[in-house]
Amino acid sequence: MLVYEKINYLIEERGMQRKEFVSRIVALEPKLVSSGETPSERTVYRYLDGSRELRVELLPYIAEILNVSIEDLFSSEIEYATNSNIRYSKDAREILDLLPFVPPRFVKEMVEMMRQYKKMFNTGMQNLNKLSDEK
Repeated sequence: MLVYEKINYLIEERGMQRKEFVSRIVALEPKLVSSGETPSERTVYRYLDGSRELRVELLPYIAEILNVSIEDLFSSEIEYATNSNIRYSKDAREILDLLPFVPPRFVKEMVEMMRQYKKMFNTGMQNLNKLSDEK
C-alpha cells in the first residue's frame, strides 16, 4: 500500500471528508521547500489521488491532522491483511492495543472460539470444494 493510499484510508477511518482534510492542511500553511509556498487545495487533492508525488515536508502536518506518527504512515500495520487482501480495520488494531489489559483466561477463551470459527470455515470450504468437484 502506498503512502497516499494509507493517508486516504486513515482519512476515511477517522470519519473525515477529504475536503475537510485538504482545508486543514492548507490552513496550517506548510511551506514547500521547492517553492517556499503553501500548496494549493488542488495540489493537495493531487497528492491524495496519487497523481502528484507527496512532498516529504508535508508529512508532519498530515500526521498531526490524522493524529498518527509519521512512522505510522509507513507502517505495515496499516497494510492489507495477508490472506484475504482486506485492510486491517480500526477494530482489529484496537483489539491488539487492548490485549495487554485483558485477563489471560479471556484471551484463552477468545483464541479457542476463533479456532472453532476457523475450523467451521475450513469445513465449509471443503464441502463447497466437494460439491464443485461433483459437478
